[in-house]
Amino acid sequence: MSDDLSAHLKSRCKIVDEALNRFLPIAQTRPATIHDAMRYSIFAGGKRLRPILCLEAAEACGGDLQKALAPGAAVECIHTYSLIHDDLPCMDDDDLRRGQPTSHVKYGEGIAVLAGDALLTIAFEILAGTDLPAPCRYATGDLVKELAVTAGSRHLVGGQVLDLEGEGKDVKLTPAELKYIHLSKTAALLTSSIRLGAMTADATPKQLEALSEFGTNLGLAFQVIDDILDVTQSADKLGKSAGKDAATDKSTYPALFGLEKSRTEAAKLTAKAHEALESFGRKADQLRRIADYLLDRDY
Repeated sequence: MSDDLSAHLKSRCKIVDEALNRFLPIAQTRPATIHDAMRYSIFAGGKRLRPILCLEAAEACGGDLQKALAPGAAVECIHTYSLIHDDLPCMDDDDLRRGQPTSHVKYGEGIAVLAGDALLTIAFEILAGTDLPAPCRYATGDLVKELAVTAGSRHLVGGQVLDLEGEGKDVKLTPAELKYIHLSKTAALLTSSIRLGAMTADATPKQLEALSEFGTNLGLAFQVIDDILDVTQSADKLGKSAGKDAATDKSTYPALFGLEKSRTEAAKLTAKAHEALESFGRKADQLRRIADYLLDRDY
């Protein structure tokens, strides 16, 4: 990653963290345990990829970064809730997330479940306060529906269900089945992050369609690289347990196609993501740079 991009992402992370700090109740808010647990997982680290993509999409469409902060923060709350629940013993059963003990390890399973529930709920409270431009072809209800559908049983939750059902089976998933899980569990939320940012900029239908295509391909590439890193990197590098996919006989791109074909597929998907941005010209340069960074990342 270039120094310029690194500085840009750090600046964006700071903006997002400041917004999250404003939107979330302070840790001492009664009952303090749940608010402390919410903040623990939100501020445990992370790339802030989804809110950053939300901000970049808004700017690519000529919008105001400040108006995209609420949707960006809402998406990060949804993402963090999903990680808390994914790590539970009844799910992926992990003790490490972002280099820190997982929520259920620190607070117990009951509080971890409730912290995830609370982050899921507050996401929509934050999103409902989005300051849309006037005039705007989108209403607050459009944004709420966008995120609700993505976070529900047809995408994020549904993808986790299929992921759980695919573990420990002698017969691997088909490539089409694996792609459907990745579309539901990973690409959908990345795409919604981008779409929400664009909607705060009053994006045209054509712009929204192009950014959706970008998000879908970026999300798939992101998950393929994640699958590769689970095989090739250590837990210290990843900040989470490594090698779990193989240990649970989970169907992944490396398991189905091998590492080299998986890397080739990730590169093809990233190229498609680039193609989707052609109509934006230089306005989408930051989105392009982020796509390339995600392809080449090592954690």
